Formats: sequence, C-alpha cells, structure tokens
Amino acid sequence: MTVSSVSRRTATRTARSLGVVSAAAALVLGLAGNAAACDIDDFSAEAKCVGGKGVIAVTDVDPTGVPATVSVFLENNGADVKKVGEQVVKGSSKGVTITFDEDWEPNAEYRVHVEADGHVNADIEPNLTTPATACTKQEDTTSPAPEPTPSDSASASASTQPEESGTPGTEPSESVPSADPGSNAVSPAIGESHLAATGADSNTGLIAGIAAALVAVGGVAIFFGMRRRGAKTDDS
Repeated sequence: MTVSSVSRRTATRTARSLGVVSAAAALVLGLAGNAAACDIDDFSAEAKCVGGKGVIAVTDVDPTGVPATVSVFLENNGADVKKVGEQVVKGSSKGVTITFDEDWEPNAEYRVHVEADGHVNADIEPNLTTPATACTKQEDTTSPAPEPTPSDSASASASTQPEESGTPGTEPSESVPSADPGSNAVSPAIGESHLAATGADSNTGLIAGIAAALVAVGGVAIFFGMRRRGAKTDDS
C-alpha cells in the first residue's frame, strides 16, 4: 500500500465524518429554532383589576413574534361554561400583554388556550384561578346638587309673585289736589293761618290809608290856625 492511497482514504473518511456532524448540527439547530420560535412557556395569564373592573391579562414573551391566537374560557367542574373571548398576539422579548374584559368572581377558574400554526397548540398550565377578593368599583367623586328645602321653595315662590299695591284690607287714600300754580287766589287754609298770625282782616290796608289822610288834614289845620294867631297879634 502506497502513501498516496492511505492519504486518499483518510481524506474520504474525514469528509464523511464532517458531513455527518454537519447534518446532525443542522438538525439540532433546526429543532432548536422551532422550539425557540414559539412555546407554551412563553405565555402567562393573570386575573387583575383595572379601574375597578375585572380583566384577564395574557402576556407573550416570544422574541420571534410569531402570531398566536389566545382563547379564554370560564371553567366549572372541568368543563367550559362560556368563551370569554379570543385575540391574536405577537410577542416580543420585552413581552406583549393583551386583556380580556371579564367581571370575574372570586376563586373562579379559567382555561387559557394558545395556538400558533406549526409551533404550539396547548393550554397554559395550570388553569388560571382568580383572587379571593373581587374588584371594588370606583365610586363617583362628583357630589349631586343639594335638593331645595321647603323653606327655600317657599321663598322662591314668594319672590316670583308680583307685589300688590297697598296693604290688604285698607282702601287707598285719596290724593290731595295741588293748587293751580297760575292762580293768585289764596287757599282758605292759607288765609286763615295769615289772619291768625297778624290779628288783622282783609281791610287793613283801607283803614291805614284813612288814618294817614286824617293825620295830614289835622296837620294842615294846625298850620293855618297858627298863622291866623300870628296875624291877629301883629294887628293889635
């Protein structure tokens, strides 16, 4: 056997060995890739409260983002009572969460099923059991407007009624006519008050004139009387 023939056989065996190893490695990598693409272990479910309402949250942490259909069922004694809902989710390494609105009861049981073509078709184990305490609904913080009291209603009705003129049971007083501003006549009431203040009647002016005339006549008579006496004295 020559050296060259030995070398050829060795190279052939080495090539065959490398081929087998490569095929095995490819098979292992393929299986690993399919397993890493989407697995039931990438999904988790939780019952919680959001805004006082119950929800069932399902999180997908599949880094490849294979679309998966998630279905949620309410269970009772191992049987589906109703289907809560169904949604499609595409996961990520950080996790993508979808929620199902469900006013769940305490200690209720739900089955969560995940299906992704060619990857997974299974339930999340174990089934989801809700907390022992139900969600508390948030109360409305806005206070209603206060109702009016009977006294306020009576006051409001009284304020809307028109006011009546005068006092009930009394007749309106007659108005006193005003004196005519263009007339010079003195009203009886004013004349009476003037006479009471001066002690004279309406002929006071006439009497005063006669008295002045008599005084003047007496003065003239006295003047002429004195002149006559002076003339008689000069004659004697």
